[in-house]
Amino acid sequence: MIHHISPARLTIERVGEILEKRMQLALSEESVNRITKCRRYLDEKIEQCAQPIYGITTGFGSLCNISIGKEDLSKLQENLVKSHACGCGEPVAQDIVRLMLLTKIMSLSFGNSGVQLSTVQRLVDLFNEDILPVVYSQGSLGASGDLAPLANMCLPLLGLGKVWRDGVMCDAADVMAEKGWEPVKLVSKEGLALLNGTQFMSAHAVYAVIKARRLSALADKIGALSLDVFDGRIEPFGDEVNAVRPHPGQLATARAVRSYLAGSELIGQPKKHVQDPYSFRCMPQVHGAAKDTLAYVGQVIETEINSPTDNPTIFPDEDIIVSAGNFHGEPIALPMDFLAVALTELSSISERRIYKLISGTRGLPSFLVANPGLNSGFMIPQYAAASIVNQSKGLCWPTSCDTIPSSQGQEDHVSMGGNSATKLCRVADNTERVLAIELFNAMQALDLRRPLHTSSELEAWHDDYRKTVPFVVNDTVMSPLIEKSVEFLRTNP
Repeated sequence: MIHHISPARLTIERVGEILEKRMQLALSEESVNRITKCRRYLDEKIEQCAQPIYGITTGFGSLCNISIGKEDLSKLQENLVKSHACGCGEPVAQDIVRLMLLTKIMSLSFGNSGVQLSTVQRLVDLFNEDILPVVYSQGSLGASGDLAPLANMCLPLLGLGKVWRDGVMCDAADVMAEKGWEPVKLVSKEGLALLNGTQFMSAHAVYAVIKARRLSALADKIGALSLDVFDGRIEPFGDEVNAVRPHPGQLATARAVRSYLAGSELIGQPKKHVQDPYSFRCMPQVHGAAKDTLAYVGQVIETEINSPTDNPTIFPDEDIIVSAGNFHGEPIALPMDFLAVALTELSSISERRIYKLISGTRGLPSFLVANPGLNSGFMIPQYAAASIVNQSKGLCWPTSCDTIPSSQGQEDHVSMGGNSATKLCRVADNTERVLAIELFNAMQALDLRRPLHTSSELEAWHDDYRKTVPFVVNDTVMSPLIEKSVEFLRTNP
């Protein structure tokens, strides 16, 4: 299958489909025309214009007042890529590198960046051949865009750096020679177009939004099961009580929980208790707030991936070249920090439900095993969940609140959005693990409620789960079972 890069809006849903189906990319005719028109205009402008143009005929950052001769414009761009390739830390996950390539191609395709068509096509080739540049997780200030990680991403265009091929790290030069690809000879503006931009941040954000949408739905489903096996009450999930405070996410959560529990014998039992703990009866409010946050963040990130974010920005039809700040990550750094908070809240309330399930109340045995004392049962999975939640809470400090000046003060306010991005993905992974531990507990509790049954939908989910994760009779090593529970969530939403 082929996805054609065009000016048409690229949705996050479509991005998810491109990744999941391993679709190939191709530039549409309109994108080809836009790219070539902008490059032609820029070449003519350089020939005609006696005034310096930032980053095109000048140095970069605080070196913007140093003019560069025409004979050195190509070397200027090559030097930029080499000198900025300062990524540090762990390699970025390969799916996120795929997203970086995709979003960079998209950004360059609008015809406001002045790149050669051949340069964009080489990025398409890397994506299609699944030859993925090795990018590192540290080094971006989130302005001027994601300079260091994007420089590492673009080194293979020059026959430099490392790439992943079939999961193995290789020298880019060797892979390019094997493919018969000559190194790209960058021309004026190109290095800046490749390195300026928010694609490191955006790729992480898209990855996190895709995962967060899945986790948000799973939180409702798992929470509904926990409510049922805890002998909870369904009344807090009625339309009437939630419609008087009609936040969209709150209503959606209440309706989802009711739908999951329709026909359950457990939820229909007479209740001895008047109300449930907050972690159960306030799911509409807490899960719902996370949904509303996710909707907002998704809208912002979608706007970002449909925008050219390098500098200067070129407008051939208007005969304008503007050096401005569309590379600044603040518009997405703040929402990414916000989403990290929302996902942490999903894990925090999940951990509280885990704690209640093992508390030895409402007819469930202590720690969800038949012989507590001899068996510790599900005591320590709750510890693990608590530890993970604690880590996520620490990661919720908003890195977008900080700025450290760079480039001799020329770049005096930055977004730190690169760090917002990486910690957001870590929080998303943490939330997935906590929800998997809750599911591990809830399925155990369901089996302890027999002969009563939950809804037919959740019983079918239980049967699938038990093909992967067994009922725990006596103490056993729990880590592999938790990992199987995580994998189940990834493949059985």
